Amino acid sequence: MQASQQQLLELQKSLAALEQRLAKEGQTTSTKQLAGTPVVPSPPAQDDDLRERQAMLENQIATIDQDKVESDSKYPVKIDGLILFNGFVNTSQVDQAASPTTAIAGGGSTGASLRQSILGIDARGPSLAGGATHADLRVDFSGSATQTNYADAGGLLRLRTAHATLDWAHTQAFIEIDRPIISPNTPTSLVALAEPALAWSGNLWTWCPQVGVSHTLDIGGSSHLALEAALIDVPDPPVSTSTATVSQSERSRWPGSEVHLGLLGKEGATGPELGVGGYFSPHKTAGGVEYNAWAATLDFHMQLPMGLETSGSFYRGLALGGLGGGGYKDYIFGDGETEPLDDIGGWAQLKKHAGPRLEFNGAVGMDNVFSGELREYTSEYSTGYQNLARNLTFFANAIYSPSAYLLFSLEVRRITTTPVTGASVDSDAIGIAAGYKF
Repeated sequence: MQASQQQLLELQKSLAALEQRLAKEGQTTSTKQLAGTPVVPSPPAQDDDLRERQAMLENQIATIDQDKVESDSKYPVKIDGLILFNGFVNTSQVDQAASPTTAIAGGGSTGASLRQSILGIDARGPSLAGGATHADLRVDFSGSATQTNYADAGGLLRLRTAHATLDWAHTQAFIEIDRPIISPNTPTSLVALAEPALAWSGNLWTWCPQVGVSHTLDIGGSSHLALEAALIDVPDPPVSTSTATVSQSERSRWPGSEVHLGLLGKEGATGPELGVGGYFSPHKTAGGVEYNAWAATLDFHMQLPMGLETSGSFYRGLALGGLGGGGYKDYIFGDGETEPLDDIGGWAQLKKHAGPRLEFNGAVGMDNVFSGELREYTSEYSTGYQNLARNLTFFANAIYSPSAYLLFSLEVRRITTTPVTGASVDSDAIGIAAGYKF
């Protein structure tokens, strides 16, 4: 949305400048014609550019003028989405071929997928207690395939994010399924959408049910202070020792809690943004063992000289598998004892805009479980995620948007997965993506 808005602003500025130039040229042309001087026609390149800009403006006008989706409530509803094709080449075996997060010893893979396409619904509702209501929903087709035929082609509809908000001038109450509020930033990638870029490599990303409130305070100058607090239902990691249908967080009978305090620039400003967060959630295993998960986080976003932009997030905590850390696990069980795992990690990204249509991104992220806490259990957990001690990922990409509705990207990713014992495994993942937004 920010990229589209920026393109529209650039288009408006260009059209205004073009109108002024054409007006001046028209006056000059009239003078020359009166003087009997032949008129030199505009170069073909300028005519092509004018026609292209006119077509883009007509598309924008058509978008505004189009028929709206009708709902029973008669309030505005909008359907949008992204049809995304991505092709991939992995030099060694990975956990998910189309959107890999960890490297595994074995042969590589090559293929293509459209399962990361996204469908969304946005709705505006009536005012309540002086606040405006809004709701949205996003789904994709990357659910776990249980069918045996055409699984890669079909996929299963999967809920990604959902929000219901009540907005006042400086306060917002929300119910949502989204990334934790302690991890507001996300790396930029068009290739990794089923699981965001640097997932399980320092990016605490998992989409969790949350209910909370946020409030902003103007503190003068070009900055304001934003305070967010929420209750959160944290899921179990993908591989769990429990076979019950409830998560360990839900079994504890106490919701998790999180708080985030951010020093942010005002809307439209380019000042630095800095935030700190905290998370705490009681857990209880199927065997009745209780332990607490917690995290302390730091996030940042700022502009740099030469048109560069940087962002990132770092954390230190315990039992963070449910948030997308901890090497896919919250704890290790052995010799009759349950040992929650310490974890440290984070990521940082550097962005460069080369005009309104092209950007370059480079990022690195790492998630690191303390090896000393894993080593004594390697006899029981010798393969897979349970043996994962550190996951390190680098990526670099270029994203080109020739219009507000078309996106193209080339991305190169390097994944290094280190088990608690044995050699690290590397995989280079090369991905291409082509998307159409509607």
